[in-house]
Amino acid sequence: MTDLSPIRRALLSVSDKTGLIELGQALSDRGVELLSTGGSAKALRDAGLEVRDVADVTGYPEMMDGRVKTLHPAVHGGLLALRDKDAHVAAMDEHNIGAIDLLVVNLYPFEETVAKGGDYEDCIENIDIGGPAMIRAAAKNHAFVSVVVDVEDYAGLLSELDANDGQTTYTFRQKLAQTAYARTGAYDAAVSTWMADALGEVAPRRRAFAGTLSQTLRYGENPHQTAAFYTDGTERAGVATAKQHQGKELSYNNINDTDAAFELVAEFDPTDGAACAIIKHANPCGVALGGSLIEAYKSAFDCDRTSAFGGIVSLNQPLDEETANEIVGIFTEVVIAPGASDAARAVFASKKNLRLLTTDGLPDNRAGGLTYRQVAGGMLVQDKDVGFVGMDDLKVVTKLVPTDEQMRDLLFAWKVGKHVKSNAIVYVKDGATVGVGAGQMNRLDSALIAAKKAERMAEVLGLETPLSVGSAVASDAFFPFADGLMEAAAAGASCVIQPGGSMRDDEVIAAADEAGLAMVFTGMRNFRH
Repeated sequence: MTDLSPIRRALLSVSDKTGLIELGQALSDRGVELLSTGGSAKALRDAGLEVRDVADVTGYPEMMDGRVKTLHPAVHGGLLALRDKDAHVAAMDEHNIGAIDLLVVNLYPFEETVAKGGDYEDCIENIDIGGPAMIRAAAKNHAFVSVVVDVEDYAGLLSELDANDGQTTYTFRQKLAQTAYARTGAYDAAVSTWMADALGEVAPRRRAFAGTLSQTLRYGENPHQTAAFYTDGTERAGVATAKQHQGKELSYNNINDTDAAFELVAEFDPTDGAACAIIKHANPCGVALGGSLIEAYKSAFDCDRTSAFGGIVSLNQPLDEETANEIVGIFTEVVIAPGASDAARAVFASKKNLRLLTTDGLPDNRAGGLTYRQVAGGMLVQDKDVGFVGMDDLKVVTKLVPTDEQMRDLLFAWKVGKHVKSNAIVYVKDGATVGVGAGQMNRLDSALIAAKKAERMAEVLGLETPLSVGSAVASDAFFPFADGLMEAAAAGASCVIQPGGSMRDDEVIAAADEAGLAMVFTGMRNFRH
């Protein structure tokens, strides 16, 4: 094996024909013989390029609706032969097998077919067989063969040829081979995941995971950690598919927190009113509904002005100029919204470090999917939490029945609590959080912290009494004892929403009745760890 390997003969067979003609012309201009198949050959030929059909090389026509065309020794021998091994060279001469020095293949659009809702038969027909086989063969023989599977690598290939007089370096071929194996791995992962879903397999014996690099990050959660951001190919509206209009690159923590913020605000249908969520370290420090975005933002901000500094702001409606002017009043890391007016973008333009992200809509929080969490030696996989609780799902368990207004606040608090790290306690009044207790080891401490935040903000806002007085309280899981509930009552809460299901439910209900609280059970837990 030598470091430099010349490209004299190339096989081009692509589903995505973006840049194909330009690449074919550039290779032809460099004296490279072109081989191709089906539609790729036709496209090259129609562009006036001289191209030889693979069928002429193999001696067999494409058959079985194109399922069989490249699975032949004349192709795979040309890709796999070791040019520096006499026996391989002799076999090539004996069987009239020509070396293939460059393979350019992108695969049948299986992922796109699934994403568009293709039926079972359509998806099966879009599983590529010959493409992955050729890619793996060429990648294995990267000592001599260059393999390109991504359109974005065309320019790099041509630059490499120009820099090395029509040859590629071993290091360059190694990088192409790694990308090629990652592509076939991701492709197989997509197929196996789809088949598991189609078969209703909740826990298949083997499960594959794959992603495409979106961004190399400056560092991870901490500066001593390296990190990168990979997308999974789904079109779910959110941080992975958002357009960044300004500001420096998102960091690891920015991406994590922005995702948490947008998923939370998506709980609130924009047709029901404007909503704003302000997130810090993946937990909400303020969430509110309002008659306008600026009203929602101000109410969310007033829940915890201290924590909002340097936070992430998410909106369920397109950002307007008035709200933008309010947001820039304090330092904010990221703002994400379904859109932004030109005037709002102009307001943000003066804040060069503020990232503005817009999406084509809100994520569908009723849509299923899987979530993954790595642990030492393995991976935890579960369905996405799409649990929904509506008015008809609530069971009143106390003597007092919540009013309609209290019911609205209870459901609002429940939606927010779903996005607060457990143990979660959320105080809500008039469609806005007034205290959030998150991530504590016991529910009593969460209730105490949330109440203390409400007291502190009352002082900041110049109020005589904390907004927790008369509030609705949500708990993401049942109260194992009455102490947490009593802390909420001491903070002035008037009603409570919780899953129920504790061995001491009767004691907790009796305590609520004695304290004059109305309480409803959801029958559903919302842990978030």
